Order: sequence, then structure tokens, then C-alpha cells
Amino acid sequence: MNVERNTVLAARAARHAALADIGRLQVLDALALSDRSPSELQAITGLPSNLMAHHLKVLEAAGVVARRRSEGDRRRTYITLSDETALDDVGPSLSAERVLFVCSANSARSQLAAALWAQLSDVPVGSAGTHPAETISAGAREVAARKDLDLVSESPRLFAASRTSDDLVVAVCDNAYEELGNVVDVHWSVPDPVRVGGQGAFDDAFDEIRRRVVTLAPRLLAS
Repeated sequence: MNVERNTVLAARAARHAALADIGRLQVLDALALSDRSPSELQAITGLPSNLMAHHLKVLEAAGVVARRRSEGDRRRTYITLSDETALDDVGPSLSAERVLFVCSANSARSQLAAALWAQLSDVPVGSAGTHPAETISAGAREVAARKDLDLVSESPRLFAASRTSDDLVVAVCDNAYEELGNVVDVHWSVPDPVRVGGQGAFDDAFDEIRRRVVTLAPRLLAS
């Protein structure tokens, strides 16, 4: 019992130590709503590359952040928060007339994100794809049914025809983010469940998207 308790205490101490630095709090603030590459974090924080590498190493060791290889440009990695409790007093508030979730095909991730958002927020929501599929994937429909989630659209839509200048654009896949660039306001590096296949992949995508929607929704106000 004492060994287990000491292990928990050691993990808590490491987390607190990781957060007790202005530079690392800058990194958390930059990651509060959006995943970022190390170079993007450098540009936002103004920290040199060697110091950024050190801070990320400390935060990873404490379990606060994790790295994810891009599903688009495999040369890139994205840093994502793995411990939302570190955001208790961190991160900006935003305003938008509508949230538009986008992925490549608009057949799974962006559809689930829009449906979850509609459950949790009064801010209007839509979804779209940079290269929309013909239909919403069966896996997305099945996980939505298992989670008692109502999808908000009947078929995939084209991003270019759906977006307005007042939208907060949230890319839920690496390919859409890397294709759209500065058009995207928030990036979530969520693995593609259609590519992976199987019920587990769709459940994992649902759980991750829900965690991120729960984090973003209280910070976004209708404009």
C-alpha cells in the first residue's frame, strides 16, 4: 500500500514540478485549444529550439503532453495535451458565430465532433470535408448509435462551399489542417478511425473528440 501511495505521490510531484516554470506554462497556454508542432510552439512562445526541446521533454516525462506523428506529412509531429487537469487556470476564451469541424472526407471525425458539440453547446455547429466522401461511414453511424448521439447532417459536405468568414474552423485531422493552413483556427490531431478500421478505432476517436469538445465548449461564446 505504501509503495503504491508513494508512486502516486511521486507522479503528482513530477507533474507539479513540470508546471512550475513560466516557459512550460507558455507551452500549455499555446496547447490549451489546439495541437501544435514544435516549430509552431516556438513561433508562438518565442522560445529557442533547444529550450523548447527541453520543456517538451519535461512535460512528456510528467505525462502532461504527448507526441503524435502526422497522418499527412509524416515528417511532422504534433504535441497534444494528455492531461486536461493542467488547464484549470490556463487558456484563452474565444467567440464565434458558428463552429465548423473539418476533416478530409467529412465521413467520421468531423461528423462525430459536430454531433457532440450540438449536445454540449448552444453555439451553432456544422461539419465539412476538404475532399468529402459520398456517404458518412458505417463505423461513424454505429458509434453514434451506441453513444445515443444524433448526427447533425445526412451526408458529407464540401468545406469550400460550407465555410463562412465568421466560422471558428476546427480541423480534426492532420491532412485537412496541413491542406488548409492558416484557414484553420484550432487543430486536433485525431487518428482516422476509417483508416484503422474496427469498432475500437471508432470508439477511441469518439472518446478523444468528446474529451476535446468538453474542453473547448466552455471557452467558446456565441458572438
